[in-house]
Amino acid sequence: MRAAVLRTPGEPLTIEDITLAPPKKGEIVVRVEAAGVCHSDYHYMTGDITCPLPAVLGHEGAGIVEEVGPESSGRVSVGQRVALMWRPRCGECPACIAGNPVLCRFGPLQATTGGLPDGTSRLSRDGEKVHHFLGVSCFADRVVVSERSVVPVPDGVPAHIAAIAGCAVITGVGAVFHAVGECAGRSLLVLGAGGVGLSAVMGARLSGADPIVVVDIDPRKLEHARRLGATATIDARSGDVVAQVLAEVPGGVDFAIEAIGRPQTLQQAFDALSPAGTLVAVGLGRVGETFAIPVNQLVQRQKRIIGSLYGSANPLIDLPRIFGLYLSGRLPLDELVGTTYPLESVNEAYDDLRGAVGRGVIVP
Repeated sequence: MRAAVLRTPGEPLTIEDITLAPPKKGEIVVRVEAAGVCHSDYHYMTGDITCPLPAVLGHEGAGIVEEVGPESSGRVSVGQRVALMWRPRCGECPACIAGNPVLCRFGPLQATTGGLPDGTSRLSRDGEKVHHFLGVSCFADRVVVSERSVVPVPDGVPAHIAAIAGCAVITGVGAVFHAVGECAGRSLLVLGAGGVGLSAVMGARLSGADPIVVVDIDPRKLEHARRLGATATIDARSGDVVAQVLAEVPGGVDFAIEAIGRPQTLQQAFDALSPAGTLVAVGLGRVGETFAIPVNQLVQRQKRIIGSLYGSANPLIDLPRIFGLYLSGRLPLDELVGTTYPLESVNEAYDDLRGAVGRGVIVP
């Protein structure tokens, strides 16, 4: 199979012929139809975050089941369309039992070993071990994944929509649904109008938040945010961001979603909160980065800061919910899709990432 391989941080991905071993117990082969261009991969490409190398990247994808391994659970069958999840759900660990499967024990295991839930890889090249990326590795023609890492996709949902729903959409929409919660008629700020930020805007509009303020440095992205539901937009290059937010929402915002992962923007989000306001951090940053929290503001104004991984969602419940909202026309995910690239242009897709409007999609 062809795949995009990261061998050295800071160097371009290479398109290589990779050998894909047959699926083992509880695993399946999926032919990849679409894979989203997510900034999280870029953190590993630059070395901001590390993983076992060499590795086939890509963690936001969808495709068709081509083969089911031995002793299958029967959850999926050959020919079924599925979205891939980079956080599997074992159903048995404390996190899964408590209803927080995005913290399943298999997630860290896959990330640190570069393998599937058993810690081993199905990828190689001329005898060299090649690692999986977050248990998915969908910048490829085909993947072997755990049955626990897929969600069925209903008829009517295109592959590119199913792909981006599996990461960007569930992260942004889920952050509103689960980390923010009830917000009808309450103010909400989104910092960053990339795929996750725009998904948060759509989730905020669907939930009735008002006003919805979006901050970015790209006027095209801000215009896109307005089309998707933002009631006010702020160009971060035009002056003090916090002052501009407070001019739009005197007293500060009830909720802020930071979808960038930078200390500066996290600080801005915190400073723009109203008393008892909540900052939801969803963007990943460089390992070890921190930002300062004014202790007296935290205590005296009762501000809250929470992290939200994967939208704090339960993907087996929330992805079908998202697909249903898309099919009913209430979640216009087609407007989130940007440029489409062949697999051979994956490096071009990441070169375009900073200035791209909407989510880029790789079509192997």
